[in-house]
Amino acid sequence: MVTRQEDFSKWYLQTIQQADLMDYSPVRGCMIFKPNGYELWEHIQANFDKRFKEEGVRNAYFPMLIPESFFTKEKDHIEGFAPELPWVTEAAGEKLEERLALRPTSETMIGHAYSKWINSYRDLPLMLNQWANVFRWEKRTLPFLRTSEFLWQEGHTAHATGEEALDRTMRMLQVYKEVIEDVLAVPVFEGEKTPSERFAGAMNTFSVEAMMQDGKAVQAGTSHYLGTKFAEAFDIKYLNSNNEHVHAFTTSWGVSTRLIGSLIMVHSDDQGLVLPPKIAPQQVVFIPVGPWQKNPAIMEQINEWNQALQAKGVRTIIDDSDNRPGFKFNEWELRGAPLRIEVGPRDLENKQAILKARDLSEKETVAADQVVDRVLAELDIMQSRLFDRAKAMYQENMYTNINTLEELEAHIADCEAQGKPAGFVLAGWDGTEASEDLIKERTGFTTRNIPFDHAYGQKDTCIVTGKPAKETVWLARAY
Repeated sequence: MVTRQEDFSKWYLQTIQQADLMDYSPVRGCMIFKPNGYELWEHIQANFDKRFKEEGVRNAYFPMLIPESFFTKEKDHIEGFAPELPWVTEAAGEKLEERLALRPTSETMIGHAYSKWINSYRDLPLMLNQWANVFRWEKRTLPFLRTSEFLWQEGHTAHATGEEALDRTMRMLQVYKEVIEDVLAVPVFEGEKTPSERFAGAMNTFSVEAMMQDGKAVQAGTSHYLGTKFAEAFDIKYLNSNNEHVHAFTTSWGVSTRLIGSLIMVHSDDQGLVLPPKIAPQQVVFIPVGPWQKNPAIMEQINEWNQALQAKGVRTIIDDSDNRPGFKFNEWELRGAPLRIEVGPRDLENKQAILKARDLSEKETVAADQVVDRVLAELDIMQSRLFDRAKAMYQENMYTNINTLEELEAHIADCEAQGKPAGFVLAGWDGTEASEDLIKERTGFTTRNIPFDHAYGQKDTCIVTGKPAKETVWLARAY
């Protein structure tokens, strides 16, 4: 196996293939989710779906095909997505009167529906989410992180006031942060996107950004305050309590299967996949060792523990295949199973089991009557340990002492020479797109977001111009 240090991108591709998460589709930029990969998405989906419903958001489904005329109603939206849109121009051997786009996002389709469904202030707020696939014809693709077709959720809400809509925008960003950090064990940076990085047609875009082990950023989730722009474009009006017809205020927000790529790049190691217990398809794998086929008591004991753990909601599997133990150990390391429990004749005799956590090198001997409790405890401990380890990795790769573009270039050159990540850089920004463009042109770094808090300090001068900084921003190279 190639190591992360040798070639991070190659290591990533090798890791997901050896873990049997996906396969390539014959269509460029598309991928097949194999069961191991799709179950990761199912667990992500289940955790988010539960939280959305607690927020009063209900699920619906809207068509994948969107008429071209819908896009032209909001100028910024069509300009933002036009280069990525695949079009359907013919059906049943006949040319269509109007082109239909494969859904890149659904603000237009849902805006059209909301204009029919919302008539009175009593119809508000209207808060819907859909789990769907979307298409954006990417030029450069990477499985899970950037593909031409991907899976996601997109929430869309309409409100009577801008204040309510903005509150909902921020609340959903917080839900994203909570689930990503608690379930995926991936720390995130919260903040607002700069105008050039906003969602096409949004008044404000807010994001949670994650740092990969190579120091690059992944936009883990976004929440958009749309104001009345889409309401005006699609005539989403309601009769308020003063008997006046006014436009609603709308939001949209989404996370996607790029979260799978993120958690792989944050947690995995040179031995293969490492999965946080809360997200793992199989949390515990039992492996009988030695001449266990000749000793039925070994499987009886394993089955007893297995049933006890399943009764407590733990996802378990017993690997009773005829492969050699060493092969099984390696296979489950590659697949990232959080805990492995080995049981052989000697363990049975000594009333014990051998426990191995995926992210630790040492094995642990556990008394037979303590196995169930120890497994439950270790799953929680490992979940926290992975988050703390990721947090420490972030701290090692965050730089707050770089104040000029020349210093940033020198920093990048130094990191490349040492073979270490250039990471996230806290910088002052004068608020101009010209400065953002120059940063990207000279370093490949882009603005990730404007942090909400100033725990890592504030910058007084722009990293490009030396003029007074309008904002303090995180800069990084991004996937």
